[in-house]
Amino acid sequence: MIATRLPLARRFARYAHGLTYDRIPHDVIHEAKRRIIDALACGLAAVDEEPAAKARRAMRHLAPSGSATILGTGERTAPDLAAFVNGYLIRYLDYNDTYLSKEALHPSDNLAGLLAVAEDQGASGPDLLVALVGAYEIVCRLADASSIRDRGWDHVTYGGIAVAAAAARLLGCDPDRIEQAINIAATTGVNLRQTRVGELSMWKGAAYGGVGRNGLFAAYLARQGITGPAPAFEGLRGFMAQVSGPLVIPPMAGEGDPTGVAPPSDDTPVVSVPFRLLESDIKYWPAEYHSQTAVALALDLRGGGLKADAIERITVRTFKVAVDIIGGEPEKWAPTTRETADHSLPYLVAAALLDGEITERQFQADRIARADIRALMARTEVVEHGELTAAYPVGIPTILEIHEAGGRVHSARMDFPPGHSRNPLSDEQISAKFRALAAPALGAGVEPALGALWALEAYADARELLPLLINKSGR
Repeated sequence: MIATRLPLARRFARYAHGLTYDRIPHDVIHEAKRRIIDALACGLAAVDEEPAAKARRAMRHLAPSGSATILGTGERTAPDLAAFVNGYLIRYLDYNDTYLSKEALHPSDNLAGLLAVAEDQGASGPDLLVALVGAYEIVCRLADASSIRDRGWDHVTYGGIAVAAAAARLLGCDPDRIEQAINIAATTGVNLRQTRVGELSMWKGAAYGGVGRNGLFAAYLARQGITGPAPAFEGLRGFMAQVSGPLVIPPMAGEGDPTGVAPPSDDTPVVSVPFRLLESDIKYWPAEYHSQTAVALALDLRGGGLKADAIERITVRTFKVAVDIIGGEPEKWAPTTRETADHSLPYLVAAALLDGEITERQFQADRIARADIRALMARTEVVEHGELTAAYPVGIPTILEIHEAGGRVHSARMDFPPGHSRNPLSDEQISAKFRALAAPALGAGVEPALGALWALEAYADARELLPLLINKSGR
């Protein structure tokens, strides 16, 4: 008798339910903590940004109290709204991690929803770490399988599926109910790619928070026994037919049965393949990830003595995805919003050469509009380079050529910027990033929070952790 392969939602559900702390190698757990520290640093740094304040005002109207905490402020709300607001905070500065494959996405965006459920349920630190590692594996495997960007859909669509699966696990659901959470989320959480086209709006940073909220809603419904459309992926009008095309998911790390047929058990051999979390990349600068090598090269050249006023023209040779996303549209050559500026390759290169840094200062409205940066952008071209396109996404290779007025040419190439999985930041660099970004929000509480996050696996209840992530002096 030939076994029938299970629907993908069922396979993901079994995976999320069956993954255990003891099946995850120590180095993966350690990297998961690094991603949590990095993501929370980004979220805490955005607490006082006006779009975040607008989101909190909407939250207060919809759910002015609840079982989940907002980063920095300590306000309480419903878990799904905490997933949205905290997700917006984590993504707003465009500074948290990235995973590059057929689809590029930001897998630590999963954290906001899982943190809200963990707090609501009193889940342990190990429970939260397992849920996050599982969410990374699911969302990254989907990114490996199909570029939905090319079909007009936004990458966050994959995120809602991963959040639903991992959140349902934290809620104590069995595989049947986790499957229903995935069915609901996959059916209802499809997002248009218009989010990241042309002049970018405030929704750019909020989109993953939106699907995180939807994923939590699906998980809480499924826990009560509400079923979703099935098969969500393989159906006649399902996800594969309408959104992604065929999804071939190879064996996942720690998966008990890659065929999706045999019932899971504690003694089922696990698949020995690397966890995708290990292949995600941490950002060194708050800008769209495909720009990181170009920014690094521009800063290196400026640090070597190159003067911006001596530049006659700039050529950025890069790969097709970078041209398409951050270098090919007219709006990227005349940004008017911070969301567009941090997704503009010519703006970022010009800003690095003029200012010698890429920080929050480069995304203030008066800096974006200044004549010096517009003039240097006008002397910049972005060109696809076939060899570099072939090298992506293993690296994000860029060749930066700068021509001086006297005829001298500076040319340099970089494939792996600081923070890339092949050029990783040290633990101390991660801690330094947390201190720098979280200090305005936490004040003297930075060190206790950082120490707690490095020791996350020792926490028996996530509700003990959240008070460390708010400003005790009030706001």
